[in-house]
Amino acid sequence: MHFFFMIIFLLFLLKVKINFVLNLLYPLVIFLYLKTHEDKRHRVYQTFPLGLGDGQFYSWTDGLRRKDWHDYESIQKEAMRSGKGEHGKPYPLTEEDHDDSAYKENGFNIFVSNNIALERSLPDIRHANCKHKMYLERLPNTSIIIPFHNEGWTSLLRTIHSIINRTPESLIAEIILVDDFSDRGSAKMASSVNDPVPIRWHKMLSRLCSSLD
Repeated sequence: MHFFFMIIFLLFLLKVKINFVLNLLYPLVIFLYLKTHEDKRHRVYQTFPLGLGDGQFYSWTDGLRRKDWHDYESIQKEAMRSGKGEHGKPYPLTEEDHDDSAYKENGFNIFVSNNIALERSLPDIRHANCKHKMYLERLPNTSIIIPFHNEGWTSLLRTIHSIINRTPESLIAEIILVDDFSDRGSAKMASSVNDPVPIRWHKMLSRLCSSLD
């Protein structure tokens, strides 16, 4: 009798071990299958009711594909730019341009900012390995919020242009400018900025970050 129970117990342990191994191997098998059949997978399209989604239904495997998001045409155009401040180079100041009062309002030389192109080219300072990374082809878009207070007109515009020029348009839902109760004239920006992405303007009725001043 004891021998019989021992056999049962050993069979039970064997089954547990087999299940344990199968649980470990199952995700690996699924992963290898998806990788080897990646090119054979197809999207499934379906029309949604009006106003829902983008009018297409995607299978769960679509989100696994990766793509190169670099805009090489834009990169080439930037490489050809020349002028003061281009490619992140210092702006050459003359003796007449060295005016300390230019720093008082903004904490930087607004004269230089006013004389640098709004779509200024910048060097790529990323690590070499980061320049070849592939990201998912279907990414959610996002709202970009820019809070400011008495910001220099040209530096704020340059920030907006830099975001738009260096971000895939499909990934920008909107740009929200939050004026934290500036007391210098900047309301004209709402009508001056004409860009391919929605830009919303919100002016606070009181200073929210005065404790940081």
